[in-house]
Amino acid sequence: MTNNTVRSWFVEFAYILVGVLLASIGLESFLLPNGFLDGGVTGIAILCKYIFGFRVSISLPLLSIPFLILAYFTLSKRIVYKSVFSIATLAVALEFGHFEVVTEDKLLISIFGGIFLGSGIGITIRNGAVLDGSEVLGIFANDRFGITIGKVVLGFNVILFSITALLISVEIAMYSTLAYLVTAQVTDTIIRGFEDFIGVTIVSEKSEEIQAEILKTLGAGMTIYKGRGGYGERGATEERLIIHTIINRIDMRRLYRLLAIQDPNAFIVEFDVHSVQGGVLRRYLTKGKSKKASPAKLGH
Repeated sequence: MTNNTVRSWFVEFAYILVGVLLASIGLESFLLPNGFLDGGVTGIAILCKYIFGFRVSISLPLLSIPFLILAYFTLSKRIVYKSVFSIATLAVALEFGHFEVVTEDKLLISIFGGIFLGSGIGITIRNGAVLDGSEVLGIFANDRFGITIGKVVLGFNVILFSITALLISVEIAMYSTLAYLVTAQVTDTIIRGFEDFIGVTIVSEKSEEIQAEILKTLGAGMTIYKGRGGYGERGATEERLIIHTIINRIDMRRLYRLLAIQDPNAFIVEFDVHSVQGGVLRRYLTKGKSKKASPAKLGH
């Protein structure tokens, strides 16, 4: 393992710890003391606390086990390992962390609890991990049945909040729904969607080396075409191979680290991608399949 790899893992795990800290504040200082739920597996753990008296720090990792097993067969191992770390760390923080209750105003609890929790979830996802198993379920349903992740998570939480309204109170369910909506919006603002893709065009004198590293490190497909660069003060230069690739937003930092090593002077254009169908990216998040691309199948 190279020094750059060790450094990148260290930075990613440090960010995951920041995300866990923010999520812990959202839960301990706002939602839990006031009986509000979050969505997903965390919400089920909180519901179990109020119905059966189970501690969230215990029920959260236990309830996450089936989803982590599903993730092992759905996501890359790298994401699974980081997710195990993030969920375990969150459980420890909820068990031993002590955060002061900030307010008893129900509206402020829903809003700021959602902001802290959404920020934590968003930062964690941006660094290649998940804090809640419902996203894993969404990815699985999307891969197998074509149902969008957003619809799966929404359906999951509609059932959860309906049960909350029946067993606890309609008011708690309504405020919990508001907290979830704030959490979802903040999470989306930070990561712009868990399955969001970014298009990248790269012009470099070392395009062949960069192609090999993208294929090896990210497992992403590429479209390669010829172009002529250097129009400007220096005039036209020789022909170059231009790389066009689309990757998941989670891996943008890794791509830039890769480019910094191979060619710090590479010309890079990044743009949002609103819809992707077919090609290597269709199975980008599934276990092992992102590594099956071969140099003979670089096109999207």
